[in-house]
Amino acid sequence: MKYYYDPRNRRPYKERMRNRCIAAGVFIILCVFIASCIYESSEKAATKQSIEQAASVTETDSAQVIAEEPSAAESTAIEAIQQKYGTENEAGPDKNEEIANVQASIAATVAPENVPEPEVIDSVHIRMQKDVFLAEKIDQMLRRFKPMHSAILVVEPKSNEIIAWGETKDYKVQNEPDYFIRNTFPAASLAKTITIAAAMESNRYSLNSPIPDRGAHHTLYKNQLRVPENYTGPTIELQDAYAKSANPPLAIIGMNVGAKRLRDAARNLGYNTNFPGGLPGRSSYSPPDSGYGLAEASCGFTEATTLTPLLAAAQVRSILMKKPLEIPWAENLPAYAPKNRIALDVGKFSENTYYGLREAMIRSITNGTARKHISTRNMARKNFNALNIGGKTGSLDGHDPYGRYEWFMGFAQAKEDPSKALVVVILQVHDLQGYRSQPACQVAAMIINYWAHQNLSKGK
Repeated sequence: MKYYYDPRNRRPYKERMRNRCIAAGVFIILCVFIASCIYESSEKAATKQSIEQAASVTETDSAQVIAEEPSAAESTAIEAIQQKYGTENEAGPDKNEEIANVQASIAATVAPENVPEPEVIDSVHIRMQKDVFLAEKIDQMLRRFKPMHSAILVVEPKSNEIIAWGETKDYKVQNEPDYFIRNTFPAASLAKTITIAAAMESNRYSLNSPIPDRGAHHTLYKNQLRVPENYTGPTIELQDAYAKSANPPLAIIGMNVGAKRLRDAARNLGYNTNFPGGLPGRSSYSPPDSGYGLAEASCGFTEATTLTPLLAAAQVRSILMKKPLEIPWAENLPAYAPKNRIALDVGKFSENTYYGLREAMIRSITNGTARKHISTRNMARKNFNALNIGGKTGSLDGHDPYGRYEWFMGFAQAKEDPSKALVVVILQVHDLQGYRSQPACQVAAMIINYWAHQNLSKGK
């Protein structure tokens, strides 16, 4: 049944007008209530702001009153002195001196304590470096990131000259790079470079050789080294084992090639060598002939293998340039680096080995442990794409100084002009229980990016 409007059934006129008035009144009340809420909130905010301004003004005025007018305690002390000495004409200089002492003591209590002194930056060591702008950038990064102990070394590969450096001790930037020649730093996974060099020199391994991959890469248990004769488990290529810093595969390689080949490869990389003038100190590598100790030395899982930052830079430069080892030099660092180029009595790897080492280091950047930080996250895309970047990371706990050691050694070379290149070595020691600065790979990426901006632009 449909409903039809019938005017005869309408409510009386008075009733309809009353309902309309009630509805209008309710609407007006709601509007007033909403407006009052909005006004009250804005008024509270304005009141709060005015209170804060008044408080700040009051504090300022109070400080001015304290500075300009004597306080109640000061007035009381001065009145006591006046009673003691009488008027100024009667007392003379004694009263004036004691009043001045009272005022000084009260002012000292009002003055703030332990005002931090501004840091004074000694830039002499920056101006003495070959690349002043890069040296200043390194200094700024050290003061910003604040590593507990660190050493940063940048070398120009063609001339093998140190162009920039930086160092911190106990969170303070140093003016002399004595960490460069110190030989108490564990080499950690940087020693894996010896192992793959010995493997390729033996002609038994190539970059694509499959290696048994048993267990986690950061551990080294004896059961990970017991490979059955007819092993059919997972494997990893030699270059990926190096790039991902896998301990068990590198330990297996070292046990297979033997301690003698490892020692020979280590000598070509400058280990166990007494350099002229003791610059740098003697880096140690002494693997036993067999057993678990040989496995530890092969993958750097021991503090017994030590490395100086200066020798690490020499190793990278040797691999990049495919030349025998040569220690980086500098004209103005007589106590920490040779003054000129010195030929060393060390051997040379085959061309195939140098090529394999270089490709394995590049693999560390593209597919390995340095992939996360040495990327477009920390570098301009145009610089990252214009460079061939290689490197090796390492980390291990040490005791001189005590802490977590973190290494990066690597290179960057322009694709269009290979003569434009640099070698970067970074060592950081972190507090095991405290603050850790930026990873060494990230610092290296920022240094390489800055160098690329300065040297890979058009016209240079």
